[in-house]
Amino acid sequence: MRELTNLRGSAKISQNMAEITSIEPQIKDKERVNIYVDGVFYCGIKLEVAIKYRLKVGMHIEKKQLDEIQLETEKSQAMDKAMTHLSATMKTKKQMRDFLAKKGYTELVIDYVLEKLAYYGFVDDDAYCRAYVQSVNGKGKRAIEVDLMRRGAERGAIERALSECEESADEAAAILKKYMRGKECDQKNLYKGFKFLLSKGYDYDTAKSALESFGVEDEDN
Repeated sequence: MRELTNLRGSAKISQNMAEITSIEPQIKDKERVNIYVDGVFYCGIKLEVAIKYRLKVGMHIEKKQLDEIQLETEKSQAMDKAMTHLSATMKTKKQMRDFLAKKGYTELVIDYVLEKLAYYGFVDDDAYCRAYVQSVNGKGKRAIEVDLMRRGAERGAIERALSECEESADEAAAILKKYMRGKECDQKNLYKGFKFLLSKGYDYDTAKSALESFGVEDEDN
């Protein structure tokens, strides 16, 4: 990393450079510091690294150089944190990106970690979406799609997973039966039950099929 050695000498201010405006110790880890550039938090690094590269308040430096410093010194630690985070449950790429960003890693480090995780199959939006679709009960395709979008899954992965499954009319009928428990089985309550199924993400045809299990004639609702 030829550019890093230049940090130990005097830095020539250019239009591409930003100013380190604050270096603050982290509350939970006194051996790490937060680097603020132009008044905004930029990244976190070990205190010894900041000292090694003589980073100090008022110093002008290219953000690219800070990225390279963090990548060189903390990519292994970032990978360890990512693996620990993944050990509990599967995550989407977006969830992992957000997690690492909150830990103070730059885009360069995050991209490096995600590339490695994807290469070894630890992060796979297609696998995540398929697993989620198979594990969810009591929701239709539309609701599942919204859930996956909120989790940041890639659009193509969501569409492929949903194309491989079919909504269960029996499951929708069971949900409607539970909804109708204790209610009078009249047109008003059945219509409310129909709307309830739609709110659970079931499509029109599936919800209508569930109504038919209550003896409702096939007609537009």
